[in-house]
Amino acid sequence: MESRSLVPQSSSFKLPVAQLRSVYRTDEVERKLAKLPQRDYESLRTTYERMLERGPERFQVKPSGVPHMASLYDQLPNFDKVLDDVKRHVALSQDSRDGLEVTPMLLLGPPGIGKTHFAKKLAELLGTGMSLVPMSSMTAGWLLSGSSSQWKGAKPGKVFEALVDGQYANPVIVVDEIDKASADAQYDPLGALYSLLEHDTAQSFMDEFAEVAIDASQVIWITTANDARSIPEPILNRMNVFEIEAPTLDAARRIALNLYTSIRAEHDWGHRFAPEPQDDLLDQLAELAPREMRRALMTAFGNARLAGRDDVAVEDLPKPGTAKGRMGFVQ
Repeated sequence: MESRSLVPQSSSFKLPVAQLRSVYRTDEVERKLAKLPQRDYESLRTTYERMLERGPERFQVKPSGVPHMASLYDQLPNFDKVLDDVKRHVALSQDSRDGLEVTPMLLLGPPGIGKTHFAKKLAELLGTGMSLVPMSSMTAGWLLSGSSSQWKGAKPGKVFEALVDGQYANPVIVVDEIDKASADAQYDPLGALYSLLEHDTAQSFMDEFAEVAIDASQVIWITTANDARSIPEPILNRMNVFEIEAPTLDAARRIALNLYTSIRAEHDWGHRFAPEPQDDLLDQLAELAPREMRRALMTAFGNARLAGRDDVAVEDLPKPGTAKGRMGFVQ
């Protein structure tokens, strides 16, 4: 698929230079549309017409450089190895016309450790947004690759939607809890990934609904799992696997501090509270998994407000229930 340079009128540090990349061929769409019977296939006809109306070009964007990743190391201290890998790719594409290409990655670790949060932060860095495909609730493999237009209620898959209905040629697509994909003898839920995770075959990915070749080679794939044993070896071999450990006590305190300041900054009511929390509050929050910290902080902010205080105290945190949310620390 073709690409050409474009300099946006209003640049930000995230999107200094973008390229326009064609993610499908309009002549192929026109041929498909012309061959459709006059009756039936209304949904497919609408899809082709939308593709022609929108045109094939999408933004391919990248961060302005390595320095702008520094804050992510502070926000995600237990993801330093993953960030190092992304930084290498950013460095390669910096000061060049090349787009950012990141090898598909698997984030392996216990629930609540921040794997999906990392994916969102990476999407923010790239400025392309994120599509989440939760495999734990996925009952049909065609959600990734679309279902045949011959079937009742058929529609395109998530990859098609992200590239054709979205604005970017290189969106972040997160396949969450890939190890939870239900084994279906009739249709492998992971079947589409065999071609999508390979750069060459992804250039002409065929959604089963539209049956038009889509360039998915620039998609940035992030998969997450708690256990790699149920993931097929050919899928594992297509990804860089990173084992995400629980944060150290110091790292957990930094995560809690970042969450406190970000929540405070995100809300108008945040100015009512102290710019930084007390040390004992951070110590208590650091015992929670990163996923639990935000919920605990929101409860604590509310309790402090009810008490008429501008500081959040340990007693404002929700009372500990089971130890389910507790996180063991790396020494």
